[in-house]
Amino acid sequence: MVVVTLITILANAGMAVADFARARFVLANAAEVDVPEPWVPVLGALKAAGAAGLLLGLLGVPYIGVAAAGGLVLFFAGALVAHVRARVYRNIAFPGGYFALAVASLYVAAS
Repeated sequence: MVVVTLITILANAGMAVADFARARFVLANAAEVDVPEPWVPVLGALKAAGAAGLLLGLLGVPYIGVAAAGGLVLFFAGALVAHVRARVYRNIAFPGGYFALAVASLYVAAS
């Protein structure tokens, strides 16, 4: 089950890099779901913090891992809500997939 957490770490770290780089697809998606552009780096920082916390959890600080996984669950629940509120369903699988990874990582961290 550690593999799930490693995948979650890599996925969130990768998206954080895309957020910090203000990748075209990130800005387009943010605009489509009504997220102001200045929030993009902040959201990237939250993803990076979640990835770092999960890594710390794997390295022996379990409470940080649980908190990070829980934070990512809430973050991606918010992303799903943003997509639904904006009625953007064509790419809702992406935040849904990240949400599922976060939930699985929370299960692993809390076990």
